[in-house]
Amino acid sequence: MTAKIACIAVIGKADNPLHISLFPPYTDSTIEFNFLLNSCLDIFDIHQKQTAISQDLGLLHAVDERLAAYGWLTTTGVKFLVMVDLMGQQVPIGAEKSKGAGAAMSGLRDGNLKPAFHALQTAYIQLLQNPFYSPDDHLPLAKNAAVPTSTSQEITNKKFISEVKRIGESWAPGMAAV
Repeated sequence: MTAKIACIAVIGKADNPLHISLFPPYTDSTIEFNFLLNSCLDIFDIHQKQTAISQDLGLLHAVDERLAAYGWLTTTGVKFLVMVDLMGQQVPIGAEKSKGAGAAMSGLRDGNLKPAFHALQTAYIQLLQNPFYSPDDHLPLAKNAAVPTSTSQEITNKKFISEVKRIGESWAPGMAAV
């Protein structure tokens, strides 16, 4: 077995979900992952008070023996969360000895997700450079706002969404770049 990404989430500075991608076999587990992602936001707040920003926060939450949540905080307050399925998918027979299949069961090393987080941050920066994307449209409405706006709070840019999917599907432990 080798670890693989189960979920990637981009969370805004007001703790509003901007984008959530689920990967097989978890594509029908939206409610469960929303709950898990929300529980990780409290851990982000604790780490944010104790550390410098714009860094890899590492393991945030070991959900169970299978799922673990890892986080990255940017200088703008946007949070990237990656949920990793530590048991992942089946490795071909004979390949597990050379790759160290036991590593998947014991978790990931500190730097294993950095290439994925760097790729996510690059994709988000490219989204922000798009002149037709306005990050202010994705802020949650004020509770006493008189007129609700019709804009969605989620990122709908197809290029960004496809890049997140590519990152989630192509990442594997030990990769130097995604």
